[in-house]
Amino acid sequence: MPSPRTSGTRRLLGAFAASLTLVAASAGAGSASVPGPAPASAGLREVMFVGNNWDGTADVIASRGDFHRVGRVNVIPDKEERLREIYLNPIKLAFFLGVRSGPGEGHDQFVDDMYATPDGSAMVVSRPSFADVVSLDLRTGRINWRFPVAGYRADHMAVSPDGTRVAVSASTANTVHVLDIATGRQLGSFKTGDKPHENVFTSDGLLWNMSIGEVTTALDAPWLDWTKGDRRITVVDARTFETVRVIDMRDRLDAFGRGDLSDAVRPLVFTPDEKKIYFQVSFFNGFLEYDIDSDRITRLKNLPGNPATDPDRTTWVNDSRHHGLSISPDGDKLCVAGTMDDYATVVDRATLQEGPLVPASKPYWATVSGDGRSCVISESGADRVTAIDFATGRRVTSVDVGDHPQRVRLARVPADWTGPTTG
Repeated sequence: MPSPRTSGTRRLLGAFAASLTLVAASAGAGSASVPGPAPASAGLREVMFVGNNWDGTADVIASRGDFHRVGRVNVIPDKEERLREIYLNPIKLAFFLGVRSGPGEGHDQFVDDMYATPDGSAMVVSRPSFADVVSLDLRTGRINWRFPVAGYRADHMAVSPDGTRVAVSASTANTVHVLDIATGRQLGSFKTGDKPHENVFTSDGLLWNMSIGEVTTALDAPWLDWTKGDRRITVVDARTFETVRVIDMRDRLDAFGRGDLSDAVRPLVFTPDEKKIYFQVSFFNGFLEYDIDSDRITRLKNLPGNPATDPDRTTWVNDSRHHGLSISPDGDKLCVAGTMDDYATVVDRATLQEGPLVPASKPYWATVSGDGRSCVISESGADRVTAIDFATGRRVTSVDVGDHPQRVRLARVPADWTGPTTG
């Protein structure tokens, strides 16, 4: 986590901060645009899971309204057992320490991604440093099942539209596993490019995986981009796991006239009709638009840079500049987490005009609230999540969570749930 701003840094940020729209967090401002809590459905309530990567916890917060914290889950109840296993295996230990010194920024990575089972009884979590996926009983906090991934690090996940399957990237094995979410049984797997990252299921029965290559090396100069490895989008049939399509954005970026940009596709979102993709790439403060049918990049948006951001690209976390993207349910607005530039902003999709730059401390992810009215970002540098109104682009509220929040996901838990009884 970045250290607190020094007074000198605050002075450097002065000019930039003048352009940021500082939004009041008063009760009046929030109540004007946010309705009450979501109704329970079949004994369940809608919430959000917030993965606190360095803590090894997941906070459960309300999915709308004041986003208050409902409870907390310890996602590493077996920590001592896992550490014993790692320290007795020199190869596992080497990779464990590598995760700590590389993507973990000096910290162990205990929770990357998490989803709820359809019945709301369990939380399924990918744990990078432990190279596994576990299912945790939300009533007791105990582990239901554990699936060790291939290789030595687990990463982003995705859940199928029907909620019964979960896909997880095994980043050091260039593999995606697809598991039965209830039992942890592997249903299939497929190979990807180097360092598979984000996964997305689409409504047409496909599963998309984005591989981002080597992001922890110091070979970050543009002319050394070729050293980052095989970066591509792999699209498979979500039932057979046969490859349907491979998209190398290198060719598309070159054709668009931006051969200077990295082809490592980071967070992306589909439009509601799944005809276009908006995606971020390594080292770039902005995003691009890709038309799926015509197979070409159609637009680019360059967002403001923070003058206080260190121009040395080797200081940017895991090759990120901006990392976090969501789209409003109607498809009219995009929400962008400007990770290394310490802000988030809502962008009109038709005009690509950004709204107010909302100050945020190393925002790492962006998603959508349960009512669809807000973009919810994780501020990993301030240990909080912040809701931003899609309509106004202004901050609604912020809620404190655990150490280094990253992924935020909508979920459902039992209506009376307030936390595990043990674990």
